[in-house]
Amino acid sequence: MPDVVPHLKLTQEGALKLLDAAVAKAEENKTPMCIAVVDDGGNLLAFIRMNGAKIHSIDTSISKARTAVSTRTQTGGIPYELSMKLALASGGKYTNLNAGLPIIVDGHVIGGIGAGSGSGAEDLEVTKAAVAVIKGSQSFDAAEAFPA
Repeated sequence: MPDVVPHLKLTQEGALKLLDAAVAKAEENKTPMCIAVVDDGGNLLAFIRMNGAKIHSIDTSISKARTAVSTRTQTGGIPYELSMKLALASGGKYTNLNAGLPIIVDGHVIGGIGAGSGSGAEDLEVTKAAVAVIKGSQSFDAAEAFPA
């Protein structure tokens, strides 16, 4: 096994592209959102709280993005009894709230995005629209979240 492997990295430009696409979708839906983009280590790269977005969604959008990176899958599908343990064990840094998506390119998780302030379905629509603008990124369908 090699000592080093190639690594894809989400850039500042990519993070801003994701944010722009998410904001455009939220505006189209007339639902102001908090939107967070993190790198593959869960570190915040870009964030916006749109005018009118709920203040509590600042933290939840970041948590959604971090959880998506950590679990390498869409948030929102963990069984309830495990979701409380996840939140407690992580000191609230991870969540099971819907609409966190990992950004996966060529099988590599390069970051994550989370949105909040609408319904879970509205939040997910915004994050899906954002991920779609990254060339070669994996798309997500509801059936792909936490497969049985």
